[in-house]
Amino acid sequence: MTEFTPVASTIGGLLIGLASITMLALNGRIAGISGIVGGLIDAPAQDRSWRVTFVLGLLAGGLFAKVLAPQAFGHGAPVDVPWLVVAGLLVGFGTRFGSGCTSGHGVCGISRLSPRSILATLTFMATGAATVFAVRALGGL
Repeated sequence: MTEFTPVASTIGGLLIGLASITMLALNGRIAGISGIVGGLIDAPAQDRSWRVTFVLGLLAGGLFAKVLAPQAFGHGAPVDVPWLVVAGLLVGFGTRFGSGCTSGHGVCGISRLSPRSILATLTFMATGAATVFAVRALGGL
């Protein structure tokens, strides 16, 4: 860990929780990013508008944060592009295999005490920890 930011982290967590609650309360949907983005491909036309708006909001939020606090963002990718492509494909496979991602299972599912989401999140975290251990044991990338 490079820096400890309890105030910013707490505010960020509260905003994520508020957004998840709002999505469920107003739209009746779980704020699972992989499901929302995946639904852009095969969703009926009347279901696409809120999905597009959601994704545009995510992108706009990132751009807004970059303008407000550019120092919070790194300078380029920490690894070569081929490794990023492999990592992205593995994450995509994992979200399909696990029927969701950390936002759907970890944020929304655990807060609803879903046993399936709790197990999925434990699996995500254990796999991530094992991957970091393996990469560091092999000398890093």
